[in-house]
Amino acid sequence: MHLLNLGILAHVDAGKTTLTERLLHTAGVIDEPGSVDAGSTRTDTLALERQRGITIKSAVVSFPLDGVTVNLIDTPGHPDFIAEVERVLGVLDGAVLVVSAVEGVQAQTRVLMRTLRRLRIPTLVFVNKIDRRGARDDAVLAQLARRLAVPLVPMGRPTGLGTRAARFLPGLGPDALDALADHDDALLAAYLDGGVTGDRLRAALARQTRRALVHPVYFGSAATGAGVPDLVTGIERLLPAAAGDPAGPLSATVFKVERGPTGEKIAYARVFSGVLRVRDRIPFGDGPETGGAAATRADDRMTGTHGERRAVAGRAGTEGDVAARAGAEGRDAVARDGGRSVDRRAVGRAPDGRAEGRVTGLSVFERGGDLRQESAGAGRIVKVWGLGGIRIGDALGLPGRAYEHHFAPPTLETVVVPGPGTGRRSLHVALTQLAEQDPLIDVRHDEVRQETSVSLYGEVQKEVIQATLADEYGLDVAFRETTTICVERVVGTGAAVEFNKKDGNPFLATVGLRVEPAPPGAGVGFRLEVELGSMPYAFFKAVEDTVREALGQGLHGWRIPDCTVAMTHSGYSPRQSHAHQGFDKSMSSTGHDFRGLTPLVLTEALRLAGTRVHEPMHRFRLEAPADTLGALLPVLTRLGAMPQRTGTEGPLAVLEGALPAARVHGLEQRLPGLTRGEGELETAFDHYAPVERGPVPERPRTDHNPLSRKEYLLNVTGRVTG
Repeated sequence: MHLLNLGILAHVDAGKTTLTERLLHTAGVIDEPGSVDAGSTRTDTLALERQRGITIKSAVVSFPLDGVTVNLIDTPGHPDFIAEVERVLGVLDGAVLVVSAVEGVQAQTRVLMRTLRRLRIPTLVFVNKIDRRGARDDAVLAQLARRLAVPLVPMGRPTGLGTRAARFLPGLGPDALDALADHDDALLAAYLDGGVTGDRLRAALARQTRRALVHPVYFGSAATGAGVPDLVTGIERLLPAAAGDPAGPLSATVFKVERGPTGEKIAYARVFSGVLRVRDRIPFGDGPETGGAAATRADDRMTGTHGERRAVAGRAGTEGDVAARAGAEGRDAVARDGGRSVDRRAVGRAPDGRAEGRVTGLSVFERGGDLRQESAGAGRIVKVWGLGGIRIGDALGLPGRAYEHHFAPPTLETVVVPGPGTGRRSLHVALTQLAEQDPLIDVRHDEVRQETSVSLYGEVQKEVIQATLADEYGLDVAFRETTTICVERVVGTGAAVEFNKKDGNPFLATVGLRVEPAPPGAGVGFRLEVELGSMPYAFFKAVEDTVREALGQGLHGWRIPDCTVAMTHSGYSPRQSHAHQGFDKSMSSTGHDFRGLTPLVLTEALRLAGTRVHEPMHRFRLEAPADTLGALLPVLTRLGAMPQRTGTEGPLAVLEGALPAARVHGLEQRLPGLTRGEGELETAFDHYAPVERGPVPERPRTDHNPLSRKEYLLNVTGRVTG
């Protein structure tokens, strides 16, 4: 029996979870569909999901069809949880995009379809809620064609719209041939020669759907079941089966991590090739662009951190790049596990330097539940026990598909404030465990102020974190006002140097650095302008590692994502020992000396070069009644928006432009009043731009503050000078 890993995606309240229940019922897995309102669905298992009636975490459930076993993944619809959707995309063979027949295409619908098209994931469209008052068919089809701008093939038409008697009448219309002939010259020629048979048309439809060239559209109601059997037929006949060679080497990717009842980690993974077996020892962790890279790639699409890794690989062996020559030594040595430092090497190391662990348990998804098995082959989605240091994005076995970011990372952050009876350490442990399930919340701890901050997509995510901490950990917390995450960019060139045993340098090291600007997206480049053999390799490695870490906090406290750093001076005190005695640290350089001195030198070079704070900008598209444009434009101007295109589409005015991310929430709140509730706003991160209005945003530092030499030396060495 073939396998199909199918994602259900939609905007919030389009009826994804209800459709999942109806599919399970149609397949005979459950006797009665669960209800979102009653909190009885199979996939919304978290107490918070049942209380709020929304999907927060992706969930997997399986059901059999004729000749195919479907692993169905229900995903969140709210944009605040887009990271959950992102992690699922890399494991899908096909998708169903759900659109409400009442609300029509929403901003989230457009974002999802653009991503599905870019990844070439075969996708069916299901227009839900045809039984609801206000349901539309032709208008929604026209809206789909206009706003999604993708080739659509209506698979029939609905009748009895807006009533409980609404039904779907299947049948390909003339539009199907038009859409399919655009991608098939032979089909067009056959039509011109005298007609196309129904069998040939259906074969072309299946072929083009599997190649993500066209998207069949079904109408129905998940609540009543109308149209769902036809959708099931489309899933069976039009979407491709899971690919993969079970005889090949093991290659799987982790897309979800959760904690079991006793606190053990459980990884969800898609097996792309080979067979995963219980009791096997397997390497896991970083592959090309996975694992540890996944942790840093939270900022790739915005800052080009991934470009930094490409640049390193390209220079290895030519400019003495020390990171590239480090190999896997010490990579990701410490992972966070329940608030405790866990050395991933403790579970063993594979020959390629990645962690290695033994699989103690395995389950696959069957008929609405998960079933323990001894092995699982290519194409399967599995739950894996026994890999204590596992993280989202890790490769199991041979590194295969990269864990990629398809949506912009969070641009907001807030400080989590412990309430009465909540200890700071308990809070930090809990947030660290939540970060295992969602790495993009990026827990950031300030030791000096004893504060912990998290990154966010929006205010609903903040509420969910608060409720999760209360329900699952018994922790009462509040939040400070949400702020925007900025970056710093180097303005000019600056150089600084400190010499060993000179001018109050308490470290037994000489370090000289020059900092230069780099284009956005270039990442951080590090190169040597000194001889690689002029001192031990470990000291060069200590300098580069410290430079990359220190660039996480620029002169204003924000990360510097793009710049070039050259090491211009180096020197050390060779190993010294007294007669008949051991190594004398007071006379010999160690890695600590270079790690301690580098932030001071780098900060001075940055000070001389100068940095400028840039804020995230969102591109926006706003549709509103044309007669409200006069009220909208002054508000947009006050919010710092920069309209770039103004037009009309029928009775609607369409505005497109850029808007500071910090002002998006304010516009969302004011829009209904300005547009009589008819305005629709779509925004997404686009780029960073210099802060032009108001004071320069400052971010509290979480390091030893190299901006103040006195404070830094007191924190690091316990004294002010050597």
